[in-house]
Amino acid sequence: QVFLVEKAGRRSLFLAGLMGMLISAVAMTVGLVLLSQFAWMSYVSMVAIFLFVIFFEVGPGPIPWFIVAELFSQGPRPAAIAVAGFCNWACNFIVGMCFQYIADLCGPYVFAIFAALLLAFFLFAYFKVPETKGKSFEEIAAVFRRKKLPARAMTELQELRGGEEA
Repeated sequence: QVFLVEKAGRRSLFLAGLMGMLISAVAMTVGLVLLSQFAWMSYVSMVAIFLFVIFFEVGPGPIPWFIVAELFSQGPRPAAIAVAGFCNWACNFIVGMCFQYIADLCGPYVFAIFAALLLAFFLFAYFKVPETKGKSFEEIAAVFRRKKLPARAMTELQELRGGEEA
């Protein structure tokens, strides 16, 4: 896993994992919906579950821990990892406790909820999560600073800095 992360990059593996999980969740939904019409759809659902787990283990399982550790400097890093761990386990607990009730309510469409959430996570990660592979904390922080300022404000800031140095 570590070799793959260093070779492919954190962001690309994370996005690939989310997209694979999204496609697997859609396949599980289709398999469950059509199960009463086609008996072989049970195999589609089984393969989709295995692929879901594989894509999770490649991307969204381990990668957030790499990214959280690389997004924060040494001082706030332990607190950030503690918050991330709490969020992870709290969400796992909520899914574990509520899944049966949601499955009873939604029937074969239960994994459509996961697909919608995975699409939202993918879009968020695509637009907001930077690649951290081979970058120092300062370089990553600079990426976030650039994203916060609009282009015009960035230009004005650079002009001000240029004027101060002259």
